[in-house]
Amino acid sequence: MRQALLLGLLVEGDKLPTVKEVVAKVAINPNTVSKAYRELEHEGLAAAKPGVGTFIIRSLGQASLADHGPLQDELRGWLAKARAAGLTGPGIEAMFQRTYGETADEENR
Repeated sequence: MRQALLLGLLVEGDKLPTVKEVVAKVAINPNTVSKAYRELEHEGLAAAKPGVGTFIIRSLGQASLADHGPLQDELRGWLAKARAAGLTGPGIEAMFQRTYGETADEENR
């Protein structure tokens, strides 16, 4: 959900699926879903309306995915090169995290 908020896929006013709907689709413990929803509420990102549902009240994204289409296209190209070089999902994630951390360190200097 946090990624969906960051990417602008969930925006203010969107209704979240019920805990039961999430559990049916993802096969996850209902307590885990309830805890995640409570955390979103605690952070001021969502609000429960008894008898109606849980709604997004604030987004984390500054722009929608459509606004970043060219950047996403570049990323798709890089991912294709990484896979062609033999990297798998975990390797790609590790490389991204390391590189992201290095660039964040450089920016903070």
